[in-house]
Amino acid sequence: MAIYMDKIIDFPIVILAVSFISLLLSALAGGLLRKRRRHLQEDEVEDFGVVQAATLTLLGLLIGFTFSMAISRYDQRKIYEEEEANAIGTEYVRADVLPAADASRVHELLRKYLDQRVQFYITRDPLVLRQIDISTAQIQNEMWSAVQSRAVAQPTAVTALAVSGMNDVLNSQGYTQAAWWNRIPFEAWVLLTVIAVGCNLLIGYGTHRTSMLLTVVPLSVSLSFFLIADIDSPRAGVIRVQPQNLITLAQSLQAH
Repeated sequence: MAIYMDKIIDFPIVILAVSFISLLLSALAGGLLRKRRRHLQEDEVEDFGVVQAATLTLLGLLIGFTFSMAISRYDQRKIYEEEEANAIGTEYVRADVLPAADASRVHELLRKYLDQRVQFYITRDPLVLRQIDISTAQIQNEMWSAVQSRAVAQPTAVTALAVSGMNDVLNSQGYTQAAWWNRIPFEAWVLLTVIAVGCNLLIGYGTHRTSMLLTVVPLSVSLSFFLIADIDSPRAGVIRVQPQNLITLAQSLQAH
């Protein structure tokens, strides 16, 4: 179930449509339930209003909390993109301390690696992404071998500097990948959905007659879900992390 939910969340527009229809039907179901049961007594109306207000407040708090979670994950992905660019740029400079042949080889590999990292952020095609992952892992092995062989042959403080920089490059990619896997938990979406459905049932039950006003809360909540899912979808959403630092670095290296 969680796997299917993750796939749905990768399509925020589907979240918008499904949530709006589900919540609107919940509100209409609440209205039908009201018509089939007796009207609330005067002393029950006040209690019902308290329950309804408390439930709506809880839903608002949960939406705000979930939105904050999505924003923090988005910011984390942006931070790691910047750190990747810094790590690659620093290692490109540090490679100059190696012998000319080794430095040229490391520079060439870093430029190829940088192109792959830019494509990682841009692409939306799963097949292309799989190929990028394969190419990235291959280039990483080649880059590490390039500095490791020189460090073994000449174990000096200067070569150790190049090895340390390459280690930062490899680590930064791992941190980025972890940040892209870090999504809002499935359980949080389930809790949001259950409470949103309950709130709309109460709204439908508490209205005196069915009208267009019943669409206000379902639409508002659905738009909130859409925005949260969009921010939380690194590859499928409209709001995405752009590799501005990596692209700028690539342009700088090409000029260099």
